[in-house]
Amino acid sequence: MSKIQNLDQTFSLKKIDKETINIKVHNNDILLSLVGEFNKNLNELEKLTKTKIFFRGNSITIKGDNNGIQKTSEAIKFLINKYLKTNLIEAQDLTLSVKDKKFKFKSNVHNLDQLIKTPKKTVIARSKKQSDYINALTHNDVTMALGPAGTGKSFLAVSVAMTMLFEKKVEKVILSRPAVEAGEKLGFLPGDMKEKVDPYLRPLYDALYDLFGFEKINKKIESGEIEIAPLAFMRGRTLKNSFAILDEAQNATLTQIKMFLTRIGENSKVVVNGDPSQIDLINKSQSGLIKTKKILKNIKEIKLIEFDHKDVVRHPLVTKIIQAFNKNIDDKN
Repeated sequence: MSKIQNLDQTFSLKKIDKETINIKVHNNDILLSLVGEFNKNLNELEKLTKTKIFFRGNSITIKGDNNGIQKTSEAIKFLINKYLKTNLIEAQDLTLSVKDKKFKFKSNVHNLDQLIKTPKKTVIARSKKQSDYINALTHNDVTMALGPAGTGKSFLAVSVAMTMLFEKKVEKVILSRPAVEAGEKLGFLPGDMKEKVDPYLRPLYDALYDLFGFEKINKKIESGEIEIAPLAFMRGRTLKNSFAILDEAQNATLTQIKMFLTRIGENSKVVVNGDPSQIDLINKSQSGLIKTKKILKNIKEIKLIEFDHKDVVRHPLVTKIIQAFNKNIDDKN
């Protein structure tokens, strides 16, 4: 990776007139990553900023109205700095680079605390709420996150937890979910207890493998440094030097969430995540997530993050689906 460490060394910018800016990139590795294969990154930036972008040699020329060319030049600054920090520009970074003005990253991504580098990918906050969430996961002993699917509640929590484990800031990561039955009793499913509950915990495995790879994660599981268990297994324990995450907490009762939260011990962090709109309990009124939020909201040491459809980072269609369902519920009410 290039040893260049600041913007002044990577590119120069010249405003030609009110509708034209020229940017020269002085590092070929950065230039190739910025432009993308067959200019695909520049083509995407054109769509996002409603400008025209021309590329020749090490020169990128941007044409458009004043707002468009300014937006594009700021996006290019961000993308270059992202490369300096991670040696990589990913497709999602293009959308992030032109986020609306309500959410601004510092222009120098070297100062961005909310960037997590794992062996397989770089995890970066993609909304203001995600930035707040990563900050809470890092600095608060207890964090609650509520919101719809696709907002990064589980993925970001696992990212921070595993980073702390690899940096030896904690000795163990515990990932837990309620084993809510869907027509079948656990006792009647084939296999031992691990085989019975693994299907409920599969999304947590998926996040781990996606971030750190199959071999590394399996070694940590075999050594006991990562424990993936149903919520019922948490009773009676005290979690010391641990990072514990309760996922899908909308399917836990108030008593179960209280039990999980009170497991916290010395040098430990506890996270409770859930989506109140996706309760799978037969009696939905038994869900303890919203009740827990109301009970704990005035404890200043506990950080509450509430995501909404604007924080969804999956396929853009997911946001529209969530909005449509929310509107349907509102219309019925």
